[in-house]
Amino acid sequence: MLSGLSEWFWQERLWFPKGLGWADLEDRDGRVYAKACDLWVALPIALAFLIIRQIFERLVATPLASLLGVKETVRLKAPHNPTLESYYCNITKNPTQTSIASLSKQTGSSERQVQRWFRRRRNQDRPSLLKKFREASWRFTFYLLAFIAGLAALIDKPWLYDLQEMWQGFPVLTLLPSQYWYYMIELGFYSSLLFSVASDVKRKDFKEQIVHHVATILLISFSWCVNYIRAGTLIMLVHDSSDYLLESAKMFNYAGWRNACNYIFIVFAAIFIITRLVIFPFRIIYCTWVYPVTIYEPFFGYYFFNGLLMVLQCLHVFWAVLIIRIAVRFLTNNEKVDDERSDKDETDESEEDEEEEGLKKATKKNGPIQNGHTVHNNNHRKTE
Repeated sequence: MLSGLSEWFWQERLWFPKGLGWADLEDRDGRVYAKACDLWVALPIALAFLIIRQIFERLVATPLASLLGVKETVRLKAPHNPTLESYYCNITKNPTQTSIASLSKQTGSSERQVQRWFRRRRNQDRPSLLKKFREASWRFTFYLLAFIAGLAALIDKPWLYDLQEMWQGFPVLTLLPSQYWYYMIELGFYSSLLFSVASDVKRKDFKEQIVHHVATILLISFSWCVNYIRAGTLIMLVHDSSDYLLESAKMFNYAGWRNACNYIFIVFAAIFIITRLVIFPFRIIYCTWVYPVTIYEPFFGYYFFNGLLMVLQCLHVFWAVLIIRIAVRFLTNNEKVDDERSDKDETDESEEDEEEEGLKKATKKNGPIQNGHTVHNNNHRKTE
């Protein structure tokens, strides 16, 4: 069964245009071509990235955070309470006012104490500024080095300036050492992000990030197998061109350097929109969707490859909306640039605001309130 599935999966009509096949990618005359078995190299590279990241965060990111003024967030720990902990873990982290009243009776605590316990417990689960800074600094370092390396590898290639050159001689395109390492390192890095997703900072676009990582890994792997390497290197370069700016803006944001964060973010927003909403769809996707059909008949791999590109483009539009919203708010109201995808700590000020809001709601519903508790009308009884 497995052999039959493997034979079906690797059949040439799925991967190549009519008249071409795996035999065309066999090494000959000193020329080396990409092979599917090469992709296994990405696994040890991904594991190496996970180890290097731990070393980097301890020896580089943490001292840098101290230098920039980022400190570990000191949070009050929620006292041990089995009843509230069970409710928090098994039911919800944000109980309603009715649930708070019920839990107050069960635990013998006041409603305000129950509210405070849940706030502190939620804060315990939120990543600290230091953890966020470490993650951002690691990604900044990789994206910056990857962009520089990718630019160095492509600066003298004709398909960087004339995108139609990426299809000249397809699929018999000789593999260059720079292309090999560019691919393997990028694939290893995104694989490491997928491996570490459970421990990384979780944001509101967590699902979109997972889709992005999976689509990127599939795109890199597939383009390698069918020798879409020239197109693949251009796609990776376009994505790396702005990501390091976003991560640097996050770093300054966590350090409290407001002006640096704001201006870097505006530069990032401009480059993101140009590369992801203009160059990527109207130049690169055009040359992978429209131009190839003038050379060969469409096949499954053609549709699959461009389908993955469209998935990435949908994610680009989704993130562009968030970016433009933040940029407009900053430019029109001079507000601080904040990552809308991140949860914010519930500080003492936010606790007081929430308590006041809760008291107002309770006042409207139950009448006057004193000391955080409803004043019951003891002079009248409810008519039976």
